Amino acid sequence: MQALLDTQQPGAYLLMSVGGSAALRRHLAEMGLVAGKKLTVVQPASKVTGLVIFFQGQRLAISDEIAALLVVRPFAADADKPAIPLAHLPIKRTGLVQKIQGDPPLRHRLMDMGLTKGTLVKIHQIAPLGDPIELAVRGYKLSIRKQDAAHVLVTEVTADDHG
Repeated sequence: MQALLDTQQPGAYLLMSVGGSAALRRHLAEMGLVAGKKLTVVQPASKVTGLVIFFQGQRLAISDEIAALLVVRPFAADADKPAIPLAHLPIKRTGLVQKIQGDPPLRHRLMDMGLTKGTLVKIHQIAPLGDPIELAVRGYKLSIRKQDAAHVLVTEVTADDHG
């Protein structure tokens, strides 16, 4: 992982965390810049030009100060890792949704709850008897049955992943 400011290559990145003051994080969240979002670096920062990203259908120029507070990783960094069912992800670990399996009504229900390809999901806690599982997804908590979580394939994202 690296600061957005330190990216050298244009391409797709996954926003892992947002630093700075609470007011700044709230302002960036209102724009949609929250952990788990995909953004594309159009033009990396240099001494001559500023950083330009493509995010949610818009080109945005990001100041060096803010870009230094955004921690990203290459979006395709997990392409070589095998996908595992979300139900098998250890507690307090984060995964990136790769695929949702199952019959169409189940897939639609899971996607309606925010579990879509490319979304970061963290196992927040597990009920004492193992079912349901509480997830942190897109800034809110979601509880789903273990049997439903088994249909969501994720790749584990760790702090030492550098792509």
